[in-house]
Amino acid sequence: MHFVKLTLLATASLIAVGCATDDPNRKAKSGAAIGAIAGAVLGNQTSSKNGKYVGAAVGALTGAAVGNYMDKQQRRMEQQLAAEKLANEVSLTRIDEETLKLDVSSEVSFDVNQASIKSSFQDSLNKVANVISEFDKTAVHIIGHTDDTGSVSYNQQLSEKRSASVARYLNRNGVERTRLRAAGMGELRPIANNKTSSGRSQNRRVEIYLKPFVEGRESDAYRSPLAVQ
Repeated sequence: MHFVKLTLLATASLIAVGCATDDPNRKAKSGAAIGAIAGAVLGNQTSSKNGKYVGAAVGALTGAAVGNYMDKQQRRMEQQLAAEKLANEVSLTRIDEETLKLDVSSEVSFDVNQASIKSSFQDSLNKVANVISEFDKTAVHIIGHTDDTGSVSYNQQLSEKRSASVARYLNRNGVERTRLRAAGMGELRPIANNKTSSGRSQNRRVEIYLKPFVEGRESDAYRSPLAVQ
């Protein structure tokens, strides 16, 4: 908690510096500052003071077993979310052998400008929670994103609140808290053109990344998946 408070203070300071009213590039600068802090929050949760990784009490996979384990987890997730994928409510992507990514449209998961999960989407998140609980040798990163409507700071806060809502929901439905990492990227990582309504819709999303605990390098699972993209 102490670290979070310090981080928020640092964020406020950086935004204040980057948002001087006479700076024509203030939005980009403040966005970069927020992004850097958001990444730091996620990254600094990877280890404890004694240098050991946080969580992962469930054990770790040997290197040779990782690919097969993630394959099984992907198949299970695809089976459980078949209806949601058909309705374009979620998409599932295997980024590499050790990273599975689930994209959740905020159109089906949140009301506009709200961070409370829609009741109509809770059944889908229950399925996600069940699979994540079943495959307990993975860390879970939840990252919120917005379009660029509104201020940088507002979008950042909204993205953080939404990712935190998903993390809390997964925790209440059986996913160990130590496995969960929530962060927000605001408007900094668009995947479509914000100048169109369809593009803005695509940019409003929550991403869930699953990364395995691998024997000998367990803390890698807690490193932000966005750091390598």
